[in-house]
Amino acid sequence: MRFPHNVRVFRGPLDAAPIAGVLLLLLLFLLFHSSLVFIPGVPIRLPEAPPLPGAETPLLVVAVEEGGGFYFEHQRCDEATLRAHLTAAVRQAPKPPTLVVQADRNVRSEVLVRLGLLARDAGVKDALLATRPPTLPLPAAPSQ
Repeated sequence: MRFPHNVRVFRGPLDAAPIAGVLLLLLLFLLFHSSLVFIPGVPIRLPEAPPLPGAETPLLVVAVEEGGGFYFEHQRCDEATLRAHLTAAVRQAPKPPTLVVQADRNVRSEVLVRLGLLARDAGVKDALLATRPPTLPLPAAPSQ
């Protein structure tokens, strides 16, 4: 089989439009997957601790922000509303639920004690403090 000798591989200037289109698409993908996307919620910095076992009973999660505000089921609550929500959740649960407190590491202990008393009045028997695993230490500089 013979191939024609007048066929040439692409020889000429590159067209910039396709390259610009691909770069624009890459820029859009990086922009939409970056930290510029607003993540709703309350910023809570949990304290660090080694991994602990979890609870086997149903969980009720209450978040406590640094200023002492309470959040239950993604809604800000005052103490009276939180007590009513916790009491209703305890009544609906088949087993006594465990309260998981996601408290910011700068929350005062008085706020946590107040939350514990409020949960006890609502009928919660157990409570756990949510933590995050410790961050890895930076590698030590090699000694010379």
